[in-house]
Amino acid sequence: MPDGREPEAPGGGTGRTGRPRLTERRKAEIRLEIARAAVELFAAQGVTATTGEQIGRAVGVSSRTVWRYFPSKESCVTPLLTAGIDKIAACLRDWPPGTSLAEALSPALSPALSPALESDGRSDLPGIPESRELVRLTRTEPGLRAVWLQSHDQAEPAFATALATRAGLPPDDLRPAIQAAMLNAALRAAAERDAWQGDAGAGSGAGCGLSASLRSALAVVEEGLA
Repeated sequence: MPDGREPEAPGGGTGRTGRPRLTERRKAEIRLEIARAAVELFAAQGVTATTGEQIGRAVGVSSRTVWRYFPSKESCVTPLLTAGIDKIAACLRDWPPGTSLAEALSPALSPALSPALESDGRSDLPGIPESRELVRLTRTEPGLRAVWLQSHDQAEPAFATALATRAGLPPDDLRPAIQAAMLNAALRAAAERDAWQGDAGAGSGAGCGLSASLRSALAVVEEGLA
């Protein structure tokens, strides 16, 4: 049954049903709703037991809508993994000389850099998604692991271009590409360390948690950039 929220056919102001086409902003909102619902279901019952119909039902859309937005149920989590790529790239381009990497990225990473994050695990940057549960799942679910790594593949060229622009280097210069790979790996390592320490029952002591892991990882990257 049509749910009234599906994207209409391209090529005109309305689709074949006569409904107004969804705006790009609304499409992004629906994608994010689907992503959050998918994570909740994956955490509750596992990826294998979760169906597209269940994900759609949790959001109030049809399974057809889910498959229009995503090619597989595992890929439904992508919006949570790629939300902050453009923000971080913009911060890298505008990174002032004499400013630490953590300070430069603060506008994009401030939620994650705050110890207050430890209470709910929320963020919106690539590699450090809204819930630690998603990162935990990537450790045991191969399909989610592939999506997780793919999100970092998407981030790295954006970071490299931003660093090249900042340094006045050609976009294909090797140096910013290596620097971007370092930063990308640091973000992933910080998220995984935080989530997987929780799996082992750690992460509650001094110096543990996402904020501490991220600050430590950025400090290591900055040493390499220097």
